[in-house]
Amino acid sequence: MKRSTFAVTALAVLGTWLVAQPAAAQDNQARVRVVHASPDGPAVDVWVADKPAFTNASFKGITAYAGLAAGKYGVKVVPTGKTEPAVIDANLDLAAGTDYTVVAVGKLAEIAPLVLVDNNAAPAAGKAHVRFVHASPDAPAVDIAVAAGGPVLFKNIAFKQTGDYLPVDAGSYALDVRPTGTDTVALSVPGLTLEAGTVYTIFAMGLAGGEPALVAVPSVDAKAAAGQAMPAAMPKTGSGGPARQMRTLFLVAAGLLVILGLGIRRQIASPQR
Repeated sequence: MKRSTFAVTALAVLGTWLVAQPAAAQDNQARVRVVHASPDGPAVDVWVADKPAFTNASFKGITAYAGLAAGKYGVKVVPTGKTEPAVIDANLDLAAGTDYTVVAVGKLAEIAPLVLVDNNAAPAAGKAHVRFVHASPDAPAVDIAVAAGGPVLFKNIAFKQTGDYLPVDAGSYALDVRPTGTDTVALSVPGLTLEAGTVYTIFAMGLAGGEPALVAVPSVDAKAAAGQAMPAAMPKTGSGGPARQMRTLFLVAAGLLVILGLGIRRQIASPQR
């Protein structure tokens, strides 16, 4: 029997302590967001400094960035709509000038964290930046190519791997996701518009051989606004960031995974099968 597909939820950063943030972390700030890519995982809330930062993070949900001054903060992760039990209650040390994405990937029984250090630096004039994140647990390694015989943009990206940011001309594209080395289209991404001065991530989520079905979930990560410059620096990207950055987000990622894998089953109804 098929599992119920979690509804796609529009997520918001809550509380007056979280104000509108610019396109990337400033020198004295860090920013963190959460992506829920576990196809059968239930929803969670993340609390920072005893205030709700992210709420109802459901499958395919991508939160806004939460901007905080660099430093240590108390972090709690709880079942959606609850204030307890707190399956994590610890201090989080955020590095200044850095954007982070914590992705929950894998089926519930084998769920694992994927911690990314984001590169929201400004593209060159007339360009957009795009990266690809393979978050489908049963899909093979894939190539991502422009449709109708176009060039391969990302090659041989396996589950939990990330194609680094690629500068492309602004415009509209149709992309094909294909098992590596084949012409078989596993997923089509039609009508993808990439705007100049904008940074994107495309997440492959869901299941290639089940429900919820494999789908491409695009995210606008950063966009230059009038009177607001994006940073010129291009920090190292991907999941292999410095050890300190990995330690910084390990508590958040681990807490999210503990909820999804253990305590939440007593708080939130399990998906139907």
